[in-house]
Amino acid sequence: MVKSPTGAPTTRPLTRGEATRHQLIEAAVDTLRDHGFSGASARVIADRAGVNQGLIFYHFESVTGLLLAALDSVSASRQARYGAAVQGVGSPAELVEVASSIFREDLDAGYVAVLVAMIAGAATTPGLGPEVSRRIAPWTGFARDAVGGVLEGSPLASLVPAESVGFAVVALYLGMEMLTHLDGDRAPATELFDRALGLAALLGSLGGGSAGPSGVGR
Repeated sequence: MVKSPTGAPTTRPLTRGEATRHQLIEAAVDTLRDHGFSGASARVIADRAGVNQGLIFYHFESVTGLLLAALDSVSASRQARYGAAVQGVGSPAELVEVASSIFREDLDAGYVAVLVAMIAGAATTPGLGPEVSRRIAPWTGFARDAVGGVLEGSPLASLVPAESVGFAVVALYLGMEMLTHLDGDRAPATELFDRALGLAALLGSLGGGSAGPSGVGR
């Protein structure tokens, strides 16, 4: 099964134009991951895709348009992965275990590095900030729903604003990725997840967390 240029699975063959868009999006994802926003030039991406760089402007109007399409593709695939991973999660401890596993997966594949690169690029590219912010909103919403699902019915549910939790989780996730990528040391992030797991287990033993499946994705 192949994917359409938007990242959605499709069983039909891609047209020539769709295949070119797909090549360029994949090349842009890889370039952002490996070289960051500043290294994601039209020439570098086109060379990586094996196409003429003029096709970037034909299909996406600008390099920025292509990079946003790359971010959309990563976001769509990761949200699908996260949604599948939290299905059936019924306690804070289980949610922390899933988050820890996915963090390592994302770190190995460099998925979050794409979003971090785009955030960095927004600081110097006019108009990019609002576009990236709009694409982060679903990540924040997912984190809010995931945490809210396992805390439903617990004393903490009324004490911790769901929106604030979603924002804090995404900010922490991005921060851990940036710091881990900076020096290559995963130990602090691993220790943080271990401590969070201990606290989540304690919360669960005190009745802080739903006993049934999480409400995420229902």
